[in-house]
Amino acid sequence: MRPRPRARPAPGRRRTRPLEVEDIANVAIQEDLDHGVDVTTVATISEDAVATADFTAREAGVVAGLRVAEAVISVVCTDEFEVERHVDDGDRVEEGQKLLTVTTRTRDLLTAERSALNLLCRLSGIATATRAWADALAATDTKVRDTRKTTPGLRSLEKFAVRCGGGVNHRMSLSDAALVKDNHVMAAGGVAQAFRAVGEMFPDVPIEVEVDTLHQLREVVDAGADLILLDNFTPTECEEAVAIVNGRALLEASGRLTLGNAEAYAKTGVDFLAVGALTHSSPILDIGLDLRAAE
Repeated sequence: MRPRPRARPAPGRRRTRPLEVEDIANVAIQEDLDHGVDVTTVATISEDAVATADFTAREAGVVAGLRVAEAVISVVCTDEFEVERHVDDGDRVEEGQKLLTVTTRTRDLLTAERSALNLLCRLSGIATATRAWADALAATDTKVRDTRKTTPGLRSLEKFAVRCGGGVNHRMSLSDAALVKDNHVMAAGGVAQAFRAVGEMFPDVPIEVEVDTLHQLREVVDAGADLILLDNFTPTECEEAVAIVNGRALLEASGRLTLGNAEAYAKTGVDFLAVGALTHSSPILDIGLDLRAAE
């Protein structure tokens, strides 16, 4: 008899591990230096020059990724460096506001600049976009959730940024929770059959089931599903779904969602709005690095 496959336990809310941050910082710098040196900086800046630099918001938004920016700098720095945080991850900031001040060798600052900014701007952009959704839902009990539509290698950081913006994380990987989608349903011979198959093989793993119709919804509720994804339902259909489920399962709306209709969907009584755009389409938050002489 073959042993039953094992799945990782659901992690729930978790912080990014320091090792993940350091790994990403190392990859970013290795990519930028390509086993060489910053030829422009080495040619124009003396080896012993020291300076202070301010990471400054060029527009209003929500900050995420300060630890990541610091990690990038630490990869490059050959000497000790001083860091002063003016804000925390998750804070709202205004245009012109200082986020982080770093004092170290000028060469190291300029070599680390772009990689640190790329990550800080990217994560802060996600946090800013998420906060807009969280604000749109503030008068309701509905929460905005992310998806697995993340940048390869950056998932843990991008999901951290979603939390900084006030959102809720969906599963971190394919192994910590199940999401039965249309292709699984097709292969298994039906939505209820697919749900039962996952539950029998992985009884301790949370299972979410995607449904396209109210008929499928009734099937999976009767089968015992406790988390259901309503794919491309209208607000009216979501209201019907909430009435059918009547508290027996959590409901998540997906597709058709915009900031303009977010509150309308939330008022139907669904528990979550699944917004892939948080991580796959959010614009960066414009942040710059301003160099000044050390005091």
